[in-house]
Amino acid sequence: MSDLDKLFEAARAVREKAYAPYSNFLVGAALRTPDGSVFTGCNVENASYPVSVCAEGGAVGAMIAAGYREIAEAVVIGDAALCTPCGMCRQRLKEFATDDLIVHVADLNGIRRSFTMDELLPAAFELDYTTNNRKD
Repeated sequence: MSDLDKLFEAARAVREKAYAPYSNFLVGAALRTPDGSVFTGCNVENASYPVSVCAEGGAVGAMIAAGYREIAEAVVIGDAALCTPCGMCRQRLKEFATDDLIVHVADLNGIRRSFTMDELLPAAFELDYTTNNRKD
């Protein structure tokens, strides 16, 4: 089984654990770090919609909690043929993206399309934290 197949299977498995009683739209995400570690997340809805967590956000949180800071590859799987990350999650992925991050979008049958970060989020918002956190 290839690394991409393993990432797809991880996203598909965690999708089944999603908590989506309001939309019934299950989403799973799996992220691979440059060293091959995999972190997953699923969407968790809330009656107060803004409090909900996207699958990508859960996976990024797990990755950060484990001490990692870079995403080399990602799979997002939803019930739609082209369930791309929402705008907030695109920015979230960009924050930790390696220069060659590929985000694969899938449904239950497999990968439907793959995107570079620049394709998903052209003209992304970026801060130069070295300038903004100076201690002059």
